[in-house]
Amino acid sequence: MRVLVFGAGSLGSLLGGLLARAHDVTLVGRAPHVERVRADGLRITGECSVRVEPAATTAVPDERFDLALVAVKAFDTAAAAEALGAADLDAVLSVQNGLDNERTLAGALDAPVLAGTCTYGARLTEPGTVECTGRGEVALGPPDGGESAVAESVGGALGGADVETTVAADMPRRRWTKLSVNAGINAVTALARVENGALVDGPAGETARRAARETARVARERGIDLADGAAVEAVERVAAATSANRSSMLQDVEAGTRTEVDAINGAVVERAERAVPVNETLTALVRGWERERGSR
Repeated sequence: MRVLVFGAGSLGSLLGGLLARAHDVTLVGRAPHVERVRADGLRITGECSVRVEPAATTAVPDERFDLALVAVKAFDTAAAAEALGAADLDAVLSVQNGLDNERTLAGALDAPVLAGTCTYGARLTEPGTVECTGRGEVALGPPDGGESAVAESVGGALGGADVETTVAADMPRRRWTKLSVNAGINAVTALARVENGALVDGPAGETARRAARETARVARERGIDLADGAAVEAVERVAAATSANRSSMLQDVEAGTRTEVDAINGAVVERAERAVPVNETLTALVRGWERERGSR
């Protein structure tokens, strides 16, 4: 299978590198990372150890690909959709944070778009090298739920590269569960400047659990069967399993760059029928930090 990975940062590079063990992969990312990959290949360290030699470029090639895997920040989705229009795509899989990315991609591209969640941990340690900070799973399927031949084909391709994969018919619930986890972990760890493990039994953990409960309530308002307990359990499970990880939002704050708070806690606030005070507070604080640093 020919696979185009758009957004070869931490997660995109990890998934692209793993897929390159069995497929023809092209990474689209930024210099100097793609330059180093072109010159020396891509090294994956940590819990997965491999060196592969995918193609790497800073622009989408005018070529045909069986699959485009989109791993950019949610606020870059519209730009990604425009750029991907240069290629001839048979299918698209988003593994991004947030709830609206698939709609944006589908509105601009003439290809079926799948929703995906990913629990692999990744950290770009230097140009040409990505660390796998935790093995996980990719779940994928139609954004509105159900089954599709395209999802089965894409799931088979990922599984054929030894990427733990589930083809799921309940992607709406899985996406909201992921949103609960992100709402509970990302902004809290970013504002407190702590690793994920600090939420397991530390004082910030209750804030994370309250954010997750609010997210589950909003999910139910939207017709998604997600209980408070299930959302909280997911936050606790992920925080424990990734205890040494620094969340993506914490990494953004440490780098002084824009975060995905709009697509995470902000998405909960935007969709809520009643007040969600924890998510409202977390969103306002992170947005305030971004504004003062000129990243909004």
